[in-house]
Amino acid sequence: MLGESKLRQLIVPNPSALGTLCFVMIMLVPIPVLFYADLIQQGRYKKPYFYLGCAAFGNFLICLVLHLTGTADFIETLPGAHVILAVTFFLVFLTFCLDMRKKEYRKNKLVLIGLIIAMLAIAIESISTYFVVLISGLFIGVSMLILLFINIIRTIKNVHTIEMHRQKEELLKRKRQMEKISLQMMQTFSTTIEAKDEYTRGHSHRVAEYSALIAQEMGWNRSEIVNLRHAAHLHDIGKVGIPDIILNKPSKLTNEEYAVIKEHTVIGAEILKNVSIINHVTEVARSHHERYDGHGYPDGLKGEEIPIHARIVAVADSYDAMNSRRIYRNSLPKETIYEEIRKNRGTQFDPEIADIFLRLMDKNRLTITDTYLEIDDEPALPGMEFEISNFISNVMNTMKSQEEVENFDLLTGLPMRNTGQKMIAQLMQEHNGCLIFMDMDNLKKINDIYGHKAGDRALKALGALLSEHIGNSVGCRFGGDEFLLFVPDAGKNEISELMETLFSRFDSEKKKDFEIRVASISAGLCMCTKGDSFDECSSKADKALYYVKQNGKHNFFFYQQMGNTVFPVSSVAKDLSLVAKVLRNSGNYSGALNLNYREFSKIYEYINQLGERHKYHCFLVMVTMETAPDSMMYIENIEQALEYMEEAIRHKIRRIDVCTRYSALQYLIILFESDESQIPKVMDRIFIQYYKLYDKRDFIPKYEYLPVNEHSEETNPQNTSDHLNQDIHPV
Repeated sequence: MLGESKLRQLIVPNPSALGTLCFVMIMLVPIPVLFYADLIQQGRYKKPYFYLGCAAFGNFLICLVLHLTGTADFIETLPGAHVILAVTFFLVFLTFCLDMRKKEYRKNKLVLIGLIIAMLAIAIESISTYFVVLISGLFIGVSMLILLFINIIRTIKNVHTIEMHRQKEELLKRKRQMEKISLQMMQTFSTTIEAKDEYTRGHSHRVAEYSALIAQEMGWNRSEIVNLRHAAHLHDIGKVGIPDIILNKPSKLTNEEYAVIKEHTVIGAEILKNVSIINHVTEVARSHHERYDGHGYPDGLKGEEIPIHARIVAVADSYDAMNSRRIYRNSLPKETIYEEIRKNRGTQFDPEIADIFLRLMDKNRLTITDTYLEIDDEPALPGMEFEISNFISNVMNTMKSQEEVENFDLLTGLPMRNTGQKMIAQLMQEHNGCLIFMDMDNLKKINDIYGHKAGDRALKALGALLSEHIGNSVGCRFGGDEFLLFVPDAGKNEISELMETLFSRFDSEKKKDFEIRVASISAGLCMCTKGDSFDECSSKADKALYYVKQNGKHNFFFYQQMGNTVFPVSSVAKDLSLVAKVLRNSGNYSGALNLNYREFSKIYEYINQLGERHKYHCFLVMVTMETAPDSMMYIENIEQALEYMEEAIRHKIRRIDVCTRYSALQYLIILFESDESQIPKVMDRIFIQYYKLYDKRDFIPKYEYLPVNEHSEETNPQNTSDHLNQDIHPV
């Protein structure tokens, strides 16, 4: 085609140039064929193609020199070009056969077919040169067009493949991002659970990093280590199903509470059973408390039955638990932890894993940074997990401070039991001091006689005193009439002075309120040293309090003194006068003895029997609150009227008399050894006091009475309504 062009005719007018160009094309055609084959085969056979291409080009240069010098014409040197062309065809076919054997041809099947057709056309062209030159370049041109067309198709196909690959990569990237977000959400959830307790905060992260260090020492690859880290981070996620009151209990757990705690392994496995992005996570959550000797929980697995991931996490979890501070103890020394792990290798821990961990401790390689390591090679926001953890911790601290406000007793102003116990247990781990178990004596009697409002005033007075003298101490309301107080960094003499001050101040306060004057304080004290168990100290203080209660109340006693105290051999040897004084003081009250109806009926029967034997004259009086004509009954007015009537009865009859509320609008009174003629006067005093307290006229009190003793003459109840209506008026 080049030979027949106008450009060739202008430059080289000799018509024989057409044949010359045909020879040139035959000599040089191996070069583009080899180049194209090498491009298709992606350089797998670059060296042989390069050497053969150099040989073809060298042959062309030699033939050109011989032709120009007249030594030999192109037709004479053409067999050499044919040999090189034949070698080229053979080499290309050979390499494609090798690719077919390796199943590499499938991607270039169309190209292979096109290349074969092109080489056949070139072969025809090279053979036809010996016979005719009129068709010179025709077959080579067709072959080039075939390759061009095939190359266009291949290019379109490659573009499609590249786009599909790009979309696939994008999908994979999004999948990895979703998995990463899911992991971060689960880890955030685990962090949220831990953030509820400042002492376990960061526990899962540290366990995950310790587990990764063990796996790295065992020769695990990166993907296995990353997976173990993720699984370890979620090992305690089942604690979300355990009540906070048990998780954060400052004292020793009961058997029932410990059984509840052990359920967190099963709960965690149930939560994670459908998680597919982390291998072995369910095994880790369920089995990380199994023991190598088979005495663990929940399944009692033994030795190699325990999944390897769970065995690794078990060692890391135990180490962090011992190395971290808890509300009931400080962190253990490194030497103690080392000895504990060494002692339990083969019983609690897998011996191989325990030995690896001990080597890590020896090399001081257990330093964990506060920042989370990236879980893969994808770029992420710097410190994302750490920032999330800090955010959650801040939120939980805020919530905790709000809960602490709600956990204060509104009556006494002191913390409630759970909050106070945690605060005291924490302070005991940091300071020496004294634990005081305090009890208010006779509170029930105050409630029974004067009502719960009087009892509340007594408790409020004691709470105010404790708050005033508490200083840097921690106190709480432990129960109904019990208080707990821990005074740090104080000696026995200072504590004695503090108790004497509290006793003296409370005695002064109760004298200001007539109804709480029978209240008193008893206290048991236990001197504590830093790090003592809260359970043991509170038990000792309770024993000291019991000793005070058994020996007259209204005193305080140190548990440490009990060893030097000589206890009486028999209760007969007790000081009878002391017992009588205690009974007399505990039964001290003002006005009528106010009882519930069940107790009142027992007293009534007792007085009836006593009257029959000693001929006492006692009377049963019933007070009824009747509604005034044309007045509406409101529940608030009824309660107010009854409250004032009860107060009037208590204050205007004698200490030897007894009263009770019989029904919604009635009271019963037993008047002991009373002159019948004096009963109207007694009732007048009561009703006058009632009208002083209650200034409304919607409820009018009336009464009737009869003798208690069965030996008395049976008479109809005496009704004095008319007398009352005529003589008693509001004052």
